[in-house]
Amino acid sequence: MGKLGKQSWKFENQPRLLASAAVGGPKEGQGPLRNDFDVIHDDSYVGQKNWEKAEEQLLQESIQLAVKKGGIQQSQVDLILAGDLINQITISSFSARTIGTPYLGIFGACSTSMEGLALAAQLVDSGFADYAVAATSSHNSTAERQFRYPTEYGGQKPSSAHCTVTGAGAALVGKGLQGPLITYATIGKVVDMGIKNPWEMGPAMAPAAVDTIVAHFQDTGRTPDDYDLIVTGDLARVGHPIAQELLETQGYRMKDKFSDCGILIFDPDQSEVFSGGSGCACCAAVTYGHLMKRMSKGELNRILVIATGALLSPLSVQQGETIPCIAHAVAIEAGGVDK
Repeated sequence: MGKLGKQSWKFENQPRLLASAAVGGPKEGQGPLRNDFDVIHDDSYVGQKNWEKAEEQLLQESIQLAVKKGGIQQSQVDLILAGDLINQITISSFSARTIGTPYLGIFGACSTSMEGLALAAQLVDSGFADYAVAATSSHNSTAERQFRYPTEYGGQKPSSAHCTVTGAGAALVGKGLQGPLITYATIGKVVDMGIKNPWEMGPAMAPAAVDTIVAHFQDTGRTPDDYDLIVTGDLARVGHPIAQELLETQGYRMKDKFSDCGILIFDPDQSEVFSGGSGCACCAAVTYGHLMKRMSKGELNRILVIATGALLSPLSVQQGETIPCIAHAVAIEAGGVDK
C-alpha cells in the first residue's frame, strides 16, 4: 500500500469487493431502489421484540448474505469491521457476538460505511487478512429514540430534516479474480462550520464532504472526469447543492455525474422522508446494492463514494455544542488493474 499526500492511500495489491449485500425495511421497499436490495422486510420489527433487536437482525443478515454471495464460509472471514449509531455501537457488537467472527468496532456516524471499507481494503492489501467484512446498519426508530424524540411522541420536523434509513449493508473484501477493485481511499478530517441545529445535517456535513473530495483529487492527481459517478453519503436535497457549489468555487465542476445516496434512496413524494435519507445504512445500502448492481451491468466503470457523518451526540446537542463532521472516500473500479 502506498501513501499519497497527507490523506490518501493507494492499494497496490488489488483488494477486491468480492461480494456485497443490502437489506432494507418497509419505507426503503417503497423507494426507487427497491429492486436493488437483496432483501426487503415489510415489518420494521423484522420479527423481533424491539427495534434495537430488529437492527441487529438487519446487520447480521447483510453480513451473512455478503459472505454467502462471495462463495466462502463465515469461518473463512478473518475480521468484521462494523459500526452503527446507537450508544457504544451495541448493535454491531451484539451482532458480532452472535456471528462469532473476530471483530473491530468502528464509529464514524454515517461515514462508517466507507471508513470500514477503507480499513478492510487496507487489511487485505497489507496481508493481515485474507477476507474482511465491512458492514454497518441503522434503523429509523432506534435513531429517533436516541437522537430526537421517541416515535410515539409525534414531534414535528422541518423540511430540512432527514429520514434515517432502516437497513444494513455489508461488503466482503478479499483478493481474487472477480469483483470490482478497491483502488484508493481518502481519509477525511473533522470539519466544523459552527452549525448547532441538529435538523441541518446536510449543510453541516457538506463542507466535510467537499474537503475530502478536494483532498482526494489533490493527493491522487485525479479529476472529476476520471469518474463515471461521484456520490456523497447522505447530504440529501439541502446539503448536496451546497457541496456542489462549494466544489465549483474551488474549480471542480461536477456536472451531472455528482449524486447523493440520501437523494437516490427515497422518492421525494414519499411520505415523511423530508429532504432525503440518512443513517449509516443509507450510503451502505445504496453502494452495496444499487451501485454494485450498476457496476456489474457495465453501466459504471469507476466510482468515488464519499460517506459523510455528523459526529454529534444527544448530550453534545443539549450542551449547545456545534456539530463536527467528517467524510471518507473510497474509489471502486470495475475490471483490471488500476493505471
